[in-house]
Amino acid sequence: MASPATSRRPEFAAVFARLREILRKHSGRLSITDDTPTRFCLAGGSHPTHQTPMPIAWVQIGKAYVSFHHMGVYACPKLRDGLSPKLKARMQGKSCFNFTASDEALFKELEQLTAEGFAAFRKAV
Repeated sequence: MASPATSRRPEFAAVFARLREILRKHSGRLSITDDTPTRFCLAGGSHPTHQTPMPIAWVQIGKAYVSFHHMGVYACPKLRDGLSPKLKARMQGKSCFNFTASDEALFKELEQLTAEGFAAFRKAV
């Protein structure tokens, strides 16, 4: 049975699957804390106060779009400097990108940005 989020916008399932795959490639030493039809989350490190793994990157189906979050983009603002205007237009805040349909060119750019974000995290640790 489809979840309420995917039954409202069936095209979101394909967008979610593609964005999930971008993150899954980088799971390596990170923990997968959510892996459901509507949310995939990678966590790692330790929250300074709570001493629990911190979410680092996740993709989630919402009511109006599929959101892709990457804290590496937030922690390393220089990564945003080279974004194309089209990908920049998808940004909400400093680390979130929203999609309503598949766009392979933007997904490839996001894939590169994701790799650079994880590399920045590895360097910082």
